[in-house]
Amino acid sequence: MLNKQSMIKVAMLVAVTSTILLTGCQTMKERVLDSSADGQTSVELRSIQTRAFDTNDKPKTMRSTIATLQDLGFVIDKADLDLGSVSATKLSGYALRMTVSVRPGASGKNMIVRANAQYNNMPVTDPKPYQDFFVSLQKSMFLTANNVD
Repeated sequence: MLNKQSMIKVAMLVAVTSTILLTGCQTMKERVLDSSADGQTSVELRSIQTRAFDTNDKPKTMRSTIATLQDLGFVIDKADLDLGSVSATKLSGYALRMTVSVRPGASGKNMIVRANAQYNNMPVTDPKPYQDFFVSLQKSMFLTANNVD
């Protein structure tokens, strides 16, 4: 049997542990629903990461995406035409990972390309790397459409 003092210690331990666990869950929930560290909302970030291309040819768009990533120094880790997904890594003193998804637009007349980059396992929110990727992809799409190697 526990004496009164031991029961108080156990009750205090349970209360402190419960508080820590609940606070941790709340913090994680707030982080998931919160905007990024630099004040961008997920909608703003998605607009930076996404471009529409005037083609309905998914295989050509995927090939152009893979070629663009390789031209930028990435090594392709995984590519799946059915899913419209390409994952690549660039190791050059740092770890930059990019995942690109390709899907048909709502009208069926264009392809939506969304790039998501992580630098050392932290999301990249700076617009410049995305702009650079999409400028290179646009050039690659043009060359592919005009059968230029």
